Amino acid sequence: MENTYNNLKQGERGAWISILAYIFLSALKLFIGYIALSEALWADGLNNATDIIASVAVLIGLRISRKPPDADHRYGHFRAETVASLVASFIMMAVGLQVLFQAVSKFRVQSYESPDMIAGWTAIGCAVVMYFVYLYNIRLARRIGSAALTAAAQDNRSDALVSAGTFVGIVGSQFGLPWLDPLTALAVGLIICKTAWEIFRDSSHALTDGFDAAELQAIRQTVRGITGVKKIIDVKARVHGNNTFVDMTIAVEPELNVSESHAITEKIERRMLEAHGIAHAHIHIEPFESAAK
Repeated sequence: MENTYNNLKQGERGAWISILAYIFLSALKLFIGYIALSEALWADGLNNATDIIASVAVLIGLRISRKPPDADHRYGHFRAETVASLVASFIMMAVGLQVLFQAVSKFRVQSYESPDMIAGWTAIGCAVVMYFVYLYNIRLARRIGSAALTAAAQDNRSDALVSAGTFVGIVGSQFGLPWLDPLTALAVGLIICKTAWEIFRDSSHALTDGFDAAELQAIRQTVRGITGVKKIIDVKARVHGNNTFVDMTIAVEPELNVSESHAITEKIERRMLEAHGIAHAHIHIEPFESAAK
């Protein structure tokens, strides 16, 4: 448990780097997008502004998740980051819809202006910066086993790709295709909405105790191979932030005493940690004859 809290603390470092990068890049993109008349770069800047919110949500969630269990949170506060991500998804969706509205409005007026090329150089420079932020966060996430930071790193990579796409749209507008800039803005808006939907889907799935069926089957396979386990009667799992909690009922030989049965549960707990990184497993034991009836 102490290692889990230390990992959460280390994850905050990656969240802070994302926040600082997004604050700088969003301000730069919004300013250059405004003076260079680039709808795509402006939309990309708004995208980064929503990413500030998402990164702050991750940071707040990690901070709250570090609080130890108390009288009315016996399982701890690990789900705080999931709730924060759900709130952030609503904000991101609202901004994404606004970007789409502005892009469509630009098409309807039938008046396009090619943005200044400074917008393009800004976009590609920001893409490089975000790619390095992605590399840092994904390496940190893999080292500490943080699902939340992994998601943040994937968002960093998406933003790098969006900025690269913005660069392509702006360059295209310099070659007699000015409509390519608002078209890129439209694509950015769709990417924002898609990201918001994916965060909402994953967060709501976790909050309603949804769990990957394939992973649950893998857990079953791991336990079946443990000596002393005669049958797996039931197994359930749920996600609490970066932690997975497993509840399992197994059948063992009825002749075993308490100490021997307990030794089997310890084997299961060790294998859960080694094979799946699961440190929270509650094992209930029943005699095999009862389970077979």
